[in-house]
Amino acid sequence: MDNAVLKNSMRRIKVNKVVVNTSIGEGGIRLERAVKILSELTGQKPSIRKARKTIRGFGIRRGEPMAAIVTLRGKKAEEFLKRALAAVGNRLSSENFDELGNFAFGIKEHLEFPGTRYDPELGIIGMDVIVHLSRPGHRVSLRRLKRSRIGHKHKLTREEGIEFAKEVLGAQIG
Repeated sequence: MDNAVLKNSMRRIKVNKVVVNTSIGEGGIRLERAVKILSELTGQKPSIRKARKTIRGFGIRRGEPMAAIVTLRGKKAEEFLKRALAAVGNRLSSENFDELGNFAFGIKEHLEFPGTRYDPELGIIGMDVIVHLSRPGHRVSLRRLKRSRIGHKHKLTREEGIEFAKEVLGAQIG
């Protein structure tokens, strides 16, 4: 089922959004460095996320800045996704895919991105990349007015997500 030759345009699969998350575990200088690295890699300003609960064992207090997150859509999302897949050697596991065809993978060091150099002032961070795939018409389940459900035949399956990753993104599924 090649995505480019489908006659029905409503059945085409596209990258809806790519979310890049890095959890530092503490605020301050380390989080500021991570924000700078994420903004350089994505070309967008990251959003700071705060802790929801206090966990004394880890030294985490509620409301303390903990992580940085960036949501990419459109061309920026596709370009970043190609670079992120190159960072992991274009290899994904079938376990990375959920039942709706979305997938996620981790990058241990941001230095694995092609063309990235080490800066001793910034250090090294790891990140999670979450990819949400959808078909046209997915918005009807999210909009505020006249919200509707998506039929089960129109929803993506795990197998369709894997095929999209193989054919369109050029990933090797192991």
